[in-house]
Amino acid sequence: MKAVLLDEDGKVHYREIPTPKLQKGDILVQMKVCGLCGSDIEKLHGRYKGVPPIIGHEASGIVAKTNGVKNIEEGDRIFPHHHVPCYSCYYCKHGSPTMCSDYRRVHYDPGGFAEYFRFPRWNIEHRGLLKLPKGMSFEEASFIEPTACCIRALNRYRVKRNDRVIVIGAGPIGLTFIQLLKIIGAKAYASDLSEARLKAAKKFGAIEVFNPFEVDVPKHIKELTEGRGADIAIIASSSSKAIVQGFDGIRRGGRVGLFGVPAKGSVLEYDFSDLFNSEKSIISSNAATEEETKTALDYIHKKKIDVNSLITHKFKLKEFDKAVQIAAKAEAIKALITS
Repeated sequence: MKAVLLDEDGKVHYREIPTPKLQKGDILVQMKVCGLCGSDIEKLHGRYKGVPPIIGHEASGIVAKTNGVKNIEEGDRIFPHHHVPCYSCYYCKHGSPTMCSDYRRVHYDPGGFAEYFRFPRWNIEHRGLLKLPKGMSFEEASFIEPTACCIRALNRYRVKRNDRVIVIGAGPIGLTFIQLLKIIGAKAYASDLSEARLKAAKKFGAIEVFNPFEVDVPKHIKELTEGRGADIAIIASSSSKAIVQGFDGIRRGGRVGLFGVPAKGSVLEYDFSDLFNSEKSIISSNAATEEETKTALDYIHKKKIDVNSLITHKFKLKEFDKAVQIAAKAEAIKALITS
């Protein structure tokens, strides 16, 4: 079978490899669609810290083969979640399931950018597999994982109705946040360098949009909020400058939600005495669990959010390098890889 792999040397290779062998309780998934995530780009550039060199995790597909698995049949259309917690350890029982020691222990084998991948027994037994409802396309299903991550983040950031929220970074994640904020009833603003993405942000419900090259974003958000600033800033960008922009754009007692993946070694230059004196909070959010993936599937299936409009490019596996080049230049909103 053909696969795109990231080797230990940090180089990407499209090549022929053996189809993974199943152990008891595993299934073999025929990949139909796998989204190209910003974290994949970070891994390719060696800027993503603390993870194994596996790329491709926003997958949907068809069960091609099973080995001693109940209630799953060949031909089933599925969303397989690449990481799942144990639900029984200290972290899981104390509200931090994505910090579970087992959460990143397993993954797709060899990764999501492959014609086939092994989906392990651990993930299946810990509720990491969802069957797709009739009418949901594989393209739509590839958005379940990133949408679930956004849902969990909004819960952690404690967003509520009528909150003023500035989303910094209007890529596919930022645009997903804007749609989810609309469901909650929060008022969203967006900041990005791309005029095309700002236009999309307006389409999805942002009240105002800002290009930081043209305006002072913190100043403008304060003018729109009676001089206070936003209640929450969601950093859907990996830039440390975006984080500072978020600090400067929120009110006293406001919250900065970290979502974009900072490059390893990132250093933030900020006067933390201001953080203390103004009671501003930093809340990070990483990944998602079964609860959020089920909600994401429901939102997408019922068209509560529009993921199809986020898709601007599709590529075959053999065109992976081209997909990366376009995504890295922000020429795409969302690029999908198909088998």
